[in-house]
Amino acid sequence: MKKGSLIIHTALALILTLTIISVSVVFTLAFRPLYYLDISALNIPEESGYSEEEIRENYDVLIDYNMSFGGGRLEFPSLAMSEPGRIHFEEVRAIFNLFKYMAMAGAVLSIAGIVFCIRRREYRYLKLTSILAVALPAVLGILVALNWDWAFVTFHHLAFNNDYWIFDPATDPVITILPDTFFMHCALMILVCVALGSIICGLLYRRCGRPRS
Repeated sequence: MKKGSLIIHTALALILTLTIISVSVVFTLAFRPLYYLDISALNIPEESGYSEEEIRENYDVLIDYNMSFGGGRLEFPSLAMSEPGRIHFEEVRAIFNLFKYMAMAGAVLSIAGIVFCIRRREYRYLKLTSILAVALPAVLGILVALNWDWAFVTFHHLAFNNDYWIFDPATDPVITILPDTFFMHCALMILVCVALGSIICGLLYRRCGRPRS
C-alpha cells in the first residue's frame, strides 16, 4: 500500500473508532431499559426510600435533560437539588453533547471516507478500525474488572475540575437512585457496543477481502 493510501486508511480508522465510541456512549445514555432493569436488580426502591414510579419519573427527566442540546433547566419532579448539583449536571450534559457532536460529525466523515475507499476497492481501514476498537474495550475492561471504584473515581477526576460530583444525599437525593453499580453496568454496555463495532468491522474486512497493495 502506498504511503498516501496508508495515511488515508489510518485517519479513517481513527475517525471510525471515535465514531463507534461516541455512538456507543450516546446509545447507552438513551437506553433506559438498562436502568429500569437495575431498579429491581439493585433494590433501588429499598435503598433510596422512593417508589419505583418516582424513581422512573425522576430518571426519565434526567435522561431527557442529558439528551437535549441545551436551553432547558433541570428540574426533578420530586427530588431536591443543590446549586453545586445543578452545576454538575450541566457539566455532564456538556460532556454528553460533545459525544453527540462527535457521533454526528464522525458519521458524516466516516461515510465520505468509506465511499471514497469503496470506489478504490480498498478496505484496510476496516482492519485497522477493528484492531483499534477492540483494544479500548480490552484495556478498559481489565481496569474495570480489577478495580471499578478506582476507575470510577479516576474518570471523575479527569472529566471534572471540581468536586461537585461528590453528592450529599441530604441536599442531592438523586444520588440515592443512581448507585455506582449502575454506572458500572453503563460502562460495560459501552464496552460491549464498542467491541461489537470492532467485530462488525473485522467481519466486513474478511468479507470484502484484502485491499490491493
